Amino acid sequence: MEIPFIDLNAQYKRIAKDVLKNIDRVLSHGRFILGPEVNELEDRLAAYVGTSYCVSCSSGTDALLMSLMALDVHETDVVFTSPFTFMATAEVIALTGAIPVFVDIDPKTYNINPDGLKRAIQAVKNRDNSIYPIPEIILHKEFNLKGIIGVDLFGICAEYREINNIALENHLFVIEDGAQSFGGKYFGKMACSLAHIGCTSFFPAKPLGAYGDGGAIFTDSEELADIMRSIRVHGEGRDKYENIRLGINGRMDTIQAAVLLAKLDIFDEEINKRQEVAQKYSARLDSIPNIKLPNVPEHILSAWAQYCILVEERDELIEFLKGRKIPTNIYYKTPLHLQRAFSYLGYKEGDMGVSEQVSKEILALPMHPYLKDEILDYIVESIFEFYK
Repeated sequence: MEIPFIDLNAQYKRIAKDVLKNIDRVLSHGRFILGPEVNELEDRLAAYVGTSYCVSCSSGTDALLMSLMALDVHETDVVFTSPFTFMATAEVIALTGAIPVFVDIDPKTYNINPDGLKRAIQAVKNRDNSIYPIPEIILHKEFNLKGIIGVDLFGICAEYREINNIALENHLFVIEDGAQSFGGKYFGKMACSLAHIGCTSFFPAKPLGAYGDGGAIFTDSEELADIMRSIRVHGEGRDKYENIRLGINGRMDTIQAAVLLAKLDIFDEEINKRQEVAQKYSARLDSIPNIKLPNVPEHILSAWAQYCILVEERDELIEFLKGRKIPTNIYYKTPLHLQRAFSYLGYKEGDMGVSEQVSKEILALPMHPYLKDEILDYIVESIFEFYK
């Protein structure tokens, strides 16, 4: 039995005709960069999320970077974020020259802890790491508190009501990193509409994935949307040969937009199927005391980008499942504050205790809308067998 971790082939069989039709249209008109499909996709995505504007781009990473550039983040600034996420979230902060300040996660949702965020802000203001662990450089030099990037991990939106209130009190912007939550909801509002700017990724493995890289930015600010459109084409002005600011090459390929238009037609159905798969996993695994299941607050609809459990015997379970041809993944083995790339910040082991502990036990099981009951049962039965 071959078990894919994410089954993109099953999805393609459903939409192959529409995907090929859309791609053929692009090949026929030849507008491979910012063609009409890009504009159509932006309009549909903005309507889906419920924001005034959507600016498509070349990746989720560029979505975050373009947002920080539009908000004029630079080397004298501090931006707070989670250490328990993919490298891109904090990497873009550093690429602007700003200082990432990490805030530990909530042990239930694995998203940034608002209480820790309050203390981290106070620690930076007072330049006092006895209040909360902060980068060494902040103890010796004054920085501007600029913003917060909240991360919606595994499909669960961060607590933006609290985060936005904290930001308002401290005159900070908030960016929602919705790379894993697109299609999810928070108190009935769509993911990527919960902050000043929302960003998502269309990496193939995401809930809404292209057949290559892609991303999108969402905002209700016309000014920010105009700036980000300029940034994605090298800071263009009236045309691409007038450059009014520094920018990047951040455009989405028209073919990727064509693919996403076909996938968007079935996206709500796939989100519903993800709910069903997750519910089946949780119902079947609930009786194993050695496993901690995902915790989704009642006011949140998860996009279920991943289905992750916590297990103390993770390495042994991985090997056991591998022997049964069951793939698994670890998101994430090393929290960002302990990554070599951020060693210059001076964080040490123990600074983000919850993230460090979760990183030792987290394990992702196969998760996608097309996971058949017999395969899910086989996975669950294998886990039961391991714990006998």
